[in-house]
Amino acid sequence: MLVPTIIMGVLAVIFLVLAYFKGDNAHITGLKAGGNLLLQVAPLLIFAFIIAGIIPLLIPQEQISRWVGAESGMRGIFIGTVVGGCLPGGPYVAMPVAAGLLQVGAGIGTMVALMTGWSILAFSRLPLEIGIMGWKFTLIRLACSFFFPPIAGFLANRIFGNVSVI
Repeated sequence: MLVPTIIMGVLAVIFLVLAYFKGDNAHITGLKAGGNLLLQVAPLLIFAFIIAGIIPLLIPQEQISRWVGAESGMRGIFIGTVVGGCLPGGPYVAMPVAAGLLQVGAGIGTMVALMTGWSILAFSRLPLEIGIMGWKFTLIRLACSFFFPPIAGFLANRIFGNVSVI
């Protein structure tokens, strides 16, 4: 986490300096916008990290391994796909949950399926999508994209199954 933090810090300083030299108090406007975003996102981020920290305490390690561990095979991949599709919110929710599950023994294929299901399926967006795009389009999109998370999870297991990521 140190390298990404340093990179983001350097980028923030560069953009702040560029905004300062742009004039019109752009740097102040940018800092205010960033502060407002922090106030909006911080509670969600805190709750997501609480969930990620509590998951390992509520679900025994053996149960996690059996259901979503490397040895769970396609069952774990399908569970990851459905759970990922059902996860609400943005990356501030999904990524801490996935990281927490990885730390307690979830398989790489399952977590790839979870993250892919979260980004592609996004069942929480269905009401909005149906309202704007129509139910026929939504059904076609789901029918065409449902297979990608399990395929991604299967490939992750086959290619990277022995790689430790955390």
